Amino acid sequence: MTRAAVLGAGAWGTTFAAVLSDAGSEVRLWGRDADVVAEINTARTNSRFLPGVEVHAAVTATTDAREALDGADIVAIALPSQHVRGIIGGWADAVPDDAVVVSLMKGIEMGSHQRMSEVLGETWGLDQDRIAVVSGPNLAREIAARQPTATVIASTSLSAAEAVAAATASGYFRPYTNPDVLGVELCGAYKNVIALAVGIADGFGFGNNTTATVMTRGLAEITRLGLRLGANPETFSGLAGMGDLIATCASPLSRNHTLGRHIGEGRSLDEATELTGGTAEGVKTSLSIQELAGVAGVDVPICDAVVKMLHEGEPKEAVLNALLSRPRKAEVA
Repeated sequence: MTRAAVLGAGAWGTTFAAVLSDAGSEVRLWGRDADVVAEINTARTNSRFLPGVEVHAAVTATTDAREALDGADIVAIALPSQHVRGIIGGWADAVPDDAVVVSLMKGIEMGSHQRMSEVLGETWGLDQDRIAVVSGPNLAREIAARQPTATVIASTSLSAAEAVAAATASGYFRPYTNPDVLGVELCGAYKNVIALAVGIADGFGFGNNTTATVMTRGLAEITRLGLRLGANPETFSGLAGMGDLIATCASPLSRNHTLGRHIGEGRSLDEATELTGGTAEGVKTSLSIQELAGVAGVDVPICDAVVKMLHEGEPKEAVLNALLSRPRKAEVA
């Protein structure tokens, strides 16, 4: 039996623990909040992060990260992308030598511009062929309800990707493998920024034409940066690209879409964050991607617009007018 450790007892970490247990793994879930951990172990629920969902009996929760890591074949991390380095930094010696380390996070680290697989590799001293990335349409609440979904598991090592795929595949969770770690991670991080933009448009009261425009041009923007950085173009039309973008932009379960809608309705970033009730990774990732695109010399107008509205206090109407007044050009060269 596969032994798995999941670090992070939020909605996605708890859900992924359930995915692993449903596929037959023994799972230990680490969380910082003792009350959340106690509730999982006694009531088999996580009402704070995943209300109304039963946690499988094969999942044991703990506040001791070393206990969770001990003997694990797979170590999955579902922590806030901008804080993960500081949280896990002292546990490198507790990671089993032969464990595959799995990033469930979707973000680009501020300052370093590193993807999460790079942060994990550097923090724990791991070769990239020991690291895998899970991305794609991953709305936690739907997966926790065991609704059918597919996902992408990316790694430079096919054996590592296959090990994670085998440990997660079930009647409702279908994993595909992909060697394009860069493209998969960029899609997972950048789609949150586009979802903020779609939410803002919804908050303005715009309809489906606007939503489709922002999503389509957003995908073009993600692809443009990804290709400049060396990603595989096929990744962007797949589950980690188009698939995750559609799910995150269209669903009210998406925190990024929800926060963007509050911004579009006229609320401040602080007010929108409080109303959203959780981390919207795209808020800080928009800054990281804007910086990364600047270094790469790639035009990212939608990301720029999100940064101006969220972080620079520019009026939404002025940003919208600037976007629509950009020079016309051919869609296909």
